[in-house]
Amino acid sequence: MPLLQSIVHRLDPTLDGERLTLTAAPQSEQAAPSDDSVMASLVGALNDTYNTKPKGWGRFAEEGEQAGPLAMWLRDYLAGDKSFAELSVALAERLAKQLQEQLSVSGYLVFSHQRQGDTETLLMALVHQREGIGINEGHHAVPAAQLNTGQLTLAARINLTQWQSEAPSAQYVSFLKDRGGKKLAEGLVALLGMEEGVDAPAETRTLLKAFSDYVEKEDYDDEVSREKTDTLVDYANEQLRRGEPMTLEELSGLVDEQQPKAFYDHIRNADYGLSPEIPPDKRTLSQFRRFTGRAGGVSISFDSHLLGSSIEYDATQDRLIIKQVPKQLREQLTKKD
Repeated sequence: MPLLQSIVHRLDPTLDGERLTLTAAPQSEQAAPSDDSVMASLVGALNDTYNTKPKGWGRFAEEGEQAGPLAMWLRDYLAGDKSFAELSVALAERLAKQLQEQLSVSGYLVFSHQRQGDTETLLMALVHQREGIGINEGHHAVPAAQLNTGQLTLAARINLTQWQSEAPSAQYVSFLKDRGGKKLAEGLVALLGMEEGVDAPAETRTLLKAFSDYVEKEDYDDEVSREKTDTLVDYANEQLRRGEPMTLEELSGLVDEQQPKAFYDHIRNADYGLSPEIPPDKRTLSQFRRFTGRAGGVSISFDSHLLGSSIEYDATQDRLIIKQVPKQLREQLTKKD
């Protein structure tokens, strides 16, 4: 992942503990060189951590109270009218004001402009420092501070390529949205001047429901169903690793190579209300798998999300209870000779 620009600033609470102050990088008009391998490794580690975290998604608000100056600052930067250092300082100062009551956010603010393939992104992440132990030149154990890249509480990323494409459905802004960090998430939304759009967990659940319905409608056997389930989950996890949304048309082609539009048409015809692009939600995906079993002339297969709702398992009596019998099976059971 080529690093085009990067810089680090520092946020600290004042001595009286009433507000945050910004200490900009020395000679802040000069960002770190793009060939800085250590900084590239740091940014790579932050991206890896960010990709696995729950996120909110949206796009810049164009008008109203939600709209902010970030979109204008980005245009100036990309046009060469504002340096990367100037952009990062403006963002950091705005963040310090926005979160002045959240003193726990103090740490190092890392900004990076990077390219992966044809996609350029801007990442902002607050990194905390932790104390560790290292070995010096005399082979003695010594205190050694290090950045905790595996634990992020405040971060956001903007897909600059998607933003510039002006696609009406694009959700090109994302930000960390952990359950315990509601105020931080609200502060980031205000800082970014964005309006939230896609609900990643809800959209992912709906996609998995659409997939289950599709598999049932096509009446695939157990082996084919498992293969297609693995294909969906592998694709979703790969997009999650890359930090990019799932595309319904691309997923449809992977699910059924012989009929690449079949799953996509199923989603559209059944009107699930899904967006063309869906940010994958890790927690929802990790809970999705199929239960299958065959014995004594009985074959059963169902998706894990149905367990506890339309299907129950009574472990004490080793009994499976199906509350909603599939229509095709019900018709066979009730058919009169």
